[in-house]
Amino acid sequence: MRTSQNNTQRIERYLLGSLSVSDKLVFEAQLMLQPKLRMELYFQKKACQLVQLYHRKKLKEELEALHQELFDDPDKFVFQQKIHGLFK
Repeated sequence: MRTSQNNTQRIERYLLGSLSVSDKLVFEAQLMLQPKLRMELYFQKKACQLVQLYHRKKLKEELEALHQELFDDPDKFVFQQKIHGLFK
């Protein structure tokens, strides 16, 4: 199954909510009439969700590494005290 670039771009704009009202209505009507387009929308939506989950996981790993660097280093004791003081 090959998705045309136009469909991919329209689906992307639809998922982002950047279609005009009339274009959105036309697209939604096409979704009702074209099972292939519905399937393309489904898979593109799933792909976007996977990318978001991957990005969230990578960001969490980076934040954890930063936390370890800042709060496990005895040389950063003054900084650690200031941060802890903010949350007392």
